[in-house]
Amino acid sequence: MFRDVSRKNQKLTQEECVEILQNEKRGVLSLIGDDGYPYGLPINHYYDERDGRLYFHSGKVGHKIDAMKACSKASFCVYDSGFIRPGGWSLNIRSVIVFGRTETVSDHEKALDISIRLSRKFTDDEEYIKNEVKNFGAGVLVFALIPEHITGKIVNEA
Repeated sequence: MFRDVSRKNQKLTQEECVEILQNEKRGVLSLIGDDGYPYGLPINHYYDERDGRLYFHSGKVGHKIDAMKACSKASFCVYDSGFIRPGGWSLNIRSVIVFGRTETVSDHEKALDISIRLSRKFTDDEEYIKNEVKNFGAGVLVFALIPEHITGKIVNEA
């Protein structure tokens, strides 16, 4: 059902894919939007190695929420900052695409825990995080992307 990387020598291992998902802060979530048009949006994420899911926080209304309600299928693409090989000029980028289905996290305590973990990717200011939870925690919406297929590769932009 899912395609494999065509250039096998560029394929990343599952461990490399997980490392990128854990360490990179942002990616592009793609959904099926209005009238069947693709809807891709930049979004930050948290990869939870305990259950292998990606988590996102969101407002409770909008195009993204409507798209997920209409169709749970999604993909998420994340890539690293890349590197230039010694003596070279072109950028080498490792990218990962996750295909799966979205679902809302209904357990409020779990949603708060995920929100805190996601916040820690951006700041170690525990007081700031505590205030965010206090002020906005009651209205937080967290959703998961449950992977069905994960693939990654390294690409040279030359």
